[in-house]
Amino acid sequence: MKFEEIKELMKLFAKSKLDKIKVKEKDFEIEMEKGGETVVVEAAPAAVTAAPVAAPAASTPAVEEKKSEPAAKGALITSPMVGTFYAAPSPDSPPFVQAGDTVRKGQTLCILEAMKIMNELEAEFDCKILEVLVQDGEPVEYDKPLFRVERL
Repeated sequence: MKFEEIKELMKLFAKSKLDKIKVKEKDFEIEMEKGGETVVVEAAPAAVTAAPVAAPAASTPAVEEKKSEPAAKGALITSPMVGTFYAAPSPDSPPFVQAGDTVRKGQTLCILEAMKIMNELEAEFDCKILEVLVQDGEPVEYDKPLFRVERL
């Protein structure tokens, strides 16, 4: 799949009532999850098929636990794509940002790798980093919270 196709799939998935989707195409595989009904999509060279499947019952308690947690203060910066989170430009470099840092609009927060393409995530507004919510090298899904921030 091309990057633009993945972005369009993510937009459609975000607007849908589906909770999980998995796409396989040759050696490529992508899985997105919100919770509830699951759709598995296997792409062949000429056709795409979809089959709804019941969501596993084990995922339901995890969703309930998240709802029962007290709401933390601050705004969230979420992942605009599925990929791998990198806090620094290279393994031996310091992270772009840490908790307590003040960030200006346009400043790089992290790198999100998708299909071997390194995408810099920039701050959309001036803010103070309250908390980094993911670990370096951790896979992230579309709309997963990455940073808790306080707008300045």
